[in-house]
Parts: sequence; C-alpha cells; structure tokens
Amino acid sequence: MDGIELELMWGHLISIVGEQAKALKRTAFSPIVREAGDLATALFDANARMVAQALIGTPGHINSLGAAAENLIREIPVDELNDGDVLITNDPWMSAGHFFDITILTPIFRFDRLIGFCGSTIHHTDIGGYGIGAGARDIHEEGLWIPVLKLYNKGELNETLAKIIETNVRTPKAIFGDLGAQVASGKTGAERLNAMCDRYGIDEIELLSNEIISRSETSTREAIKKLTGGTFVGDCTFDVPGGEVVKLVTSVTIDNEKGSVEIDFAGSSPPSSSGINVVMAYTHAYSTFAVKSIINPELPNNAGSLAPIEVVAPDSCIINAKYPVPVNARHVVGMYVPFPILNALSQVVPEKVVAEGSGAVWTFQIQGRGADGDHFTSSMFNYSGGMGARATKNGLSATCYPTGVSAVPIEVLEASIPIEFTTKELVIGSGGQGRFKGGDGQRIGFKMNTDSRWFLNAIPSRLNIPAQGLRGGRPGATGSFLINGEPLLEAKKREMLPEDEVLMQTPGGGGFGSAR
Repeated sequence: MDGIELELMWGHLISIVGEQAKALKRTAFSPIVREAGDLATALFDANARMVAQALIGTPGHINSLGAAAENLIREIPVDELNDGDVLITNDPWMSAGHFFDITILTPIFRFDRLIGFCGSTIHHTDIGGYGIGAGARDIHEEGLWIPVLKLYNKGELNETLAKIIETNVRTPKAIFGDLGAQVASGKTGAERLNAMCDRYGIDEIELLSNEIISRSETSTREAIKKLTGGTFVGDCTFDVPGGEVVKLVTSVTIDNEKGSVEIDFAGSSPPSSSGINVVMAYTHAYSTFAVKSIINPELPNNAGSLAPIEVVAPDSCIINAKYPVPVNARHVVGMYVPFPILNALSQVVPEKVVAEGSGAVWTFQIQGRGADGDHFTSSMFNYSGGMGARATKNGLSATCYPTGVSAVPIEVLEASIPIEFTTKELVIGSGGQGRFKGGDGQRIGFKMNTDSRWFLNAIPSRLNIPAQGLRGGRPGATGSFLINGEPLLEAKKREMLPEDEVLMQTPGGGGFGSAR
C-alpha cells in the first residue's frame, strides 16, 4: 500500500478502537472498568487476526483477547455467523484466564459480507460461586462457566442464556449493565469501521490488515536481530498467604538470525492447590508484554508484532494450568510473569529493564448486605506497591505495574458500597535503596458501615519475600495485611464482624544499581 494512504487508514483504525474503549468506559456499571480501566478493546480482520488495539487497557486482557477471537470462531465458524450476532464466553482457556473476565466478540458485516470483528474483555464484579479469591478446591466452585455461545442471534437476545446468568449471580443488574456496555462498544466499532470503508471507497479491510500485520512482524524481527543472541536465564520468587512460595524460572532464547524469541518456563513451581494457577493465554500475554516493552515499545501491538515471540511451559507448571485446577486468582501469579523475563534480559539490555516491583495488585473482594437489604459486592484490586527502579530513574510509587490499571478513587468506592476508608498514604522509604531507589508502597485502612456480617476475600503477596533489586540495588520492604491488628494467615473467604477493621501495607519496589 501507499505509505501515506496506510498512515491515514491506520490512524482511522486507532480512532475506532479508541471509540470502542471510550464507549465501554462511559457506559460500564463497574468502577473497575469505569475508573480503573480494567478492560481491553481490539479490532480484528475477517480471519480473527488482531489488527489494532485501544491505547488503554491491561496486557493480560489485551494480548489474551488477541487469542480469544480465534478461539471463538473455531467454536462457532464464520459461516454460522449473521449480522446482529454477538458471541460471548468467559471460558478461562478460551480467553483471559478466569470466570470474572467476560469476552464479547461482534462480527462486522458490510453488504452481507463479514469483514472483521470488534472484541472486548472486561472484569465483571460478580460471576457467582466462590468469588474473587484462592479458596476454591477446583474450577467448578469458582462461579458460572459460560461456554462459547451467541448472546445475540440476528439482533435478538438469547433469553435462555440471559436467564441462566441472572439466576447464577448475586448482582444481576450490574453484570447486565456491563454486558450491555460491551455490546454497545462492539456496535460502535462496527459502525465506525463501515464509515471508514465508505470514506476510503473500500468494501473490506483484508489488504489493509495484511499490510499492517506484515509490517509489524517485520519490524519486530528487525528489532530482535539487533539484540545479542543466546539463552539467558532469570527467575523471581514471591510468597502468598498460607506460606506458599512460588518460583518462576525462565530461559529466554534470542535468535538474532531469524529475529525470534522463545521463552521457556521449565523449572517453575508446580500447580497450586489454591486458585492462583495461570492459564497459558494469560502467561503468554504478560510474557509478550515484557519482551515488546524492551525491543520496541512504540510498535503497534497486533498479530504481527506478537508472532515472533513464542512462549512454552511444561504441563506440570503453575503458569500452564490444566483443567480442573482453580484459577480465579490467576493474576496473583500471572502479574509476576514479566519479572523473570526482565531479569534474564537485564544481561542483554540492562539500560531498558526495571528491577522487581511489588508484583500483583492486591486483590480483595467485599460481599455483604447493606442497610436496605440489597446485596453488594466489589472487587477492589487496584492497591499496588512500589514499582522497581529503572536504570536512570527511581521507581514509581503505588503504581500498578505491570498491569497498568488505575486506582479507583476512594470517594467513588465509598459512594458505591458501604465502606469507610480510615487511612490512605504512602509508606515513605519502603522502596529499596540503590543508585536509583525503588518506588514506595502505600498504607490503606478501611472498615464497613454495616450492621450485619460481611465477607472478605483477600490475596496479598510479598508478605515475607521482598522485591529484589537489580545490579546491586537493595530489596524493597515486604507488605503486611492486618485484620484488627492480626496478620492474615490464609487466602480464603473470611466472615467478618461489622466492627472489624482492615489495615494493609503494600510492598516497595527493588532498587537499581549500587547506592555507592
């Protein structure tokens, strides 16, 4: 394609996925989506290859959404799709790794011909079952499992499926509000893509998608070829409540002749009996994020730029979960996936990596009934610690890295559920020392304004094993999670009394370079 024409149409595609994301954020019921931006939107061609993604979103959702589109049309082939159809699933192995993340895929038709898809994945606040937490014994205890189905068929709602969802969740108004936001987002993207085709006088986007994907893959391979070839090993160790210690080991092999990277997690911890196991799509998502952030972070993220990166892991591994192990708290391990990769790549490009940070955002879900008797539930997984220091700068404090979600303002949470925050402040000096210091963690306290018992699901990490520094930098401080002054001992749903108070302190990031 002509370079100028390609640039104009590429800019148009980016605006389309941006409109999808904006429509989703504006209409979502959940503060997790509306305020924190825990979402992904993307545009696919007729072969379900990801062509473009919005500029907002999380790596775990975005890159697993790229794989989800192909999985969905494998279950429901394109010749069975009609204008007005909307596909849905929350199958962990089909999409983003646990039941709370629901993927919606909208086929886009032009003159009765399929030309592409709009897709979105967001975190829903409730999916029934155990709830956010690691206490389920197998996946069937974790909530409602939605196989690949049509939520809408030729524009008509699947009433049977809607009734099943409504019956199995605690807050049906919220989940249907968020599903409606996803459907509206897909419709917005479809309308914008057809408008683009009208503007440029084209009836399909195959030539455009081929050009974008081909150029992206070529650019990625060229960037990899500039790196030092060989195999480099890195690891990362952390802990979760109950004394469980998880170790992720990776061998990163750079082939600078082919321009490819293989990431092998052999030697990592075996599957866990708790729900912190990670499906391969989520592992792949954070692995490719780590590599792309090093080799060419400004390159578009699509099927082409992801193609040169291969991720493998043994079957008996915590980051390659197999049915029926529980996976609802998969982010607790999944968000640590970039760190062993970055530690390995520090031997190749030390100036481009960051030291270990606090890792997974601290998840806790609150469930109960308010004074009016209505059930409330909220997943507030945006409380992060310090980010690791960089080669030329200090680490950022209280930053959700690598997930990239924003913090939901406490005023929003206090307005949506009966919660009162008693403390929210930085823990100055909790970042590791070094030539450049790790970011500081934060201290958050809260209690519930309710006269009845309520339930708490919490899965903090790095309570005993701190984030390690890099190239002589010192470790950050460990975190703590206290209930009425007593430490949390296990990551299981806990019944709480109305007067109970929670105080948590998130970990600090590791330092970079010797302080001397």
